[in-house]
Amino acid sequence: MAAKPDSVQLEVRGGIAVVTVDNPPVNALSRHVRQGICDAVREAVADPEAAGIVLACAGRTFIAGADITEFGKPLEGPGFLEMIDVLDDSPKPVVAAIHGTALGGGLETALACHYRVAVASARFGLPEVKLGLCPGAGGTQRLPRVVGLEKALEMIVGGDPIGAREALAHGLADEIVDGDLTEGAVAFARRAAAAAAEGGPALPRIRDRDEKVAPARGDPAPFDAFRKKHARRMRGFEAPEACIRTVEAAVELPFDEGMAREQEIFAELMAGAQARAQQYFFFSEREAAKIPDVPRSTATLDVKRAVVVGGGTMGGGISMCFANAGIPVAMVERDREALDRGLATIRRNYENTAARGGFTAEQVEERLGRIDGVLDLEAAREADVVVEAVFEELEVKQETFRRLDALAPAHAVLATNTSALDVNAIAAATGRPESVIGTHFFSPANVMRLVEVVRGEKSAKETVASAMALSRRLRKVPVLVGVCHGFVGNRMLFARQREATRLILEGAAPEAVDAVLYDFGLPMGPFAMADLAGLDLGWSAETSTGSTIRERLCEAGRRGQKTGAGYYDYEPGRRAPKPSPAVARIIRELAEERQVRRRDDIGREEIFERLVYPMINEGAKILEEEIALRASDIDVVWVYGYGWPVYRGGPMYHADEIGVDRIVARMKELEAAHGEEWRPAALLERVASEGGRIGGR
Repeated sequence: MAAKPDSVQLEVRGGIAVVTVDNPPVNALSRHVRQGICDAVREAVADPEAAGIVLACAGRTFIAGADITEFGKPLEGPGFLEMIDVLDDSPKPVVAAIHGTALGGGLETALACHYRVAVASARFGLPEVKLGLCPGAGGTQRLPRVVGLEKALEMIVGGDPIGAREALAHGLADEIVDGDLTEGAVAFARRAAAAAAEGGPALPRIRDRDEKVAPARGDPAPFDAFRKKHARRMRGFEAPEACIRTVEAAVELPFDEGMAREQEIFAELMAGAQARAQQYFFFSEREAAKIPDVPRSTATLDVKRAVVVGGGTMGGGISMCFANAGIPVAMVERDREALDRGLATIRRNYENTAARGGFTAEQVEERLGRIDGVLDLEAAREADVVVEAVFEELEVKQETFRRLDALAPAHAVLATNTSALDVNAIAAATGRPESVIGTHFFSPANVMRLVEVVRGEKSAKETVASAMALSRRLRKVPVLVGVCHGFVGNRMLFARQREATRLILEGAAPEAVDAVLYDFGLPMGPFAMADLAGLDLGWSAETSTGSTIRERLCEAGRRGQKTGAGYYDYEPGRRAPKPSPAVARIIRELAEERQVRRRDDIGREEIFERLVYPMINEGAKILEEEIALRASDIDVVWVYGYGWPVYRGGPMYHADEIGVDRIVARMKELEAAHGEEWRPAALLERVASEGGRIGGR
């Protein structure tokens, strides 16, 4: 099949053939691009006027990877490996000219070239592991031969890109070009061709190199050490271990046998459930950025200065987000003691990150210099955006917004960091509800990537677009949600917590309940998470009635990790939870008072169903009420906000994997046993009767 017109162009410049890929927006290796590269390189090899070849890209980036829309479809045109072989087998030097990003199949293409030159801002990476895959076009076999075992494992198993300077230091790049990239690559190719013509060394094919992998041959220790070091991060995932095995093949096997092993492992992963889930999530995250009635052309606010009201855990973390993004921010507190405490916490957080190698001391001071601690809300007069992060009480937030309404400039966005309260009621405290929006950051805000952008009834489109754009500028993943108690994430969490509490009253131990979700892939179960957050959030000693397990624990001074006791016991200075006989007694006493029938036969399957099915049911109601735009948006919230394992797609995706009809049937059984709270949502019942998918994919 002929190449798509203009997607790959060929011209000869001063004796060097320049092959230019032009496939916007990211020059993905679509079928017509692969065909065009093969045809152009073959033509250049046959051209006696061309002494060498440069592979370059038009637009803002080098080849950023494979065309993921082709995954799972019948292959048309030349495959990746055929294209790779055409480059690798060229008798004339081939130079990859890299700008933007060379990722996945793009880096594998560059590795098949004899040389790689780049601009200083270029990035190199093999992120396939994040799609549940390993590189499948020789990346696992060539990269270790170039950068060595340790760096290759980091790049392939971690999936994160490196910069051009680091690539140069490890031999992945041969030269950094300061001026015009293509002209620099042409000059490099001309020198390489002249050296070859003068009887210099043979063209450097990576497949023939052995010096950086041979020292590890027959020695499993480096691989074992890597597995041990990254065991926590890799827990539950199939692709990281598979990637390690492909690199082991690069060390232990001849190149062609290693390639065959890579292909075998790639095919296994591609056919697996985790790859499907992770690729679903890849598209879901991008879909979440699209808001049907807010076009991309909607005007957004240029935020040059921010104000955060509140310097506690959330306010301090949000202030750090602005500082990290290069935006000056004033953090407002009510008194000097609270302000000093908040600023000290911020400094300690930055210094801890620096101690781990995340920042230099200079970068710490640079970020701290962007945060201005103040005691007067008058700072809002100069703000483009104000984020309120005061106590989670409606009246307190409303009073704060009344004051902000009188102070903030007319153009400013007024955002509330509420996690569950009525954004419309908060907006009504101002004379400009169109400028008010919810921005629910997740704790710790300087670490967690999710922001639920809560659209009020009167939030203007420009306000919505500005909040989404600002969240991305803060390196967050924003998901637009509507107003209801708890929005999307916490509303579903409340449903799960309700059943978790019932389970322990009925006889399941807190550690047994938590173990089910931990083994499923979440970072922790509901009771360990409650201890981490603090059981006294929203609790008051003055109003406590001792009618719930949480109230009784708080009354007993068991308020979570910070007090060394919550649902679990904690040894001083340690966060490892230990089952508590005292908590077991408190649970048993409350169950007896309520006359709850306790059982000793609550198994793991029942625990899973009673924790996860209410979440799915609540998610269906959220969709019915149009609180979320899409089922996939709910999944993005749960992966980024609550640690739902990405290799399971998200709760709504997982509902389809289980089978909605099966979930509905089980919920009706539980409704008969436990009451109407188990009644399936109308949307679930309809999907089950039609045999469809609630996720729509």
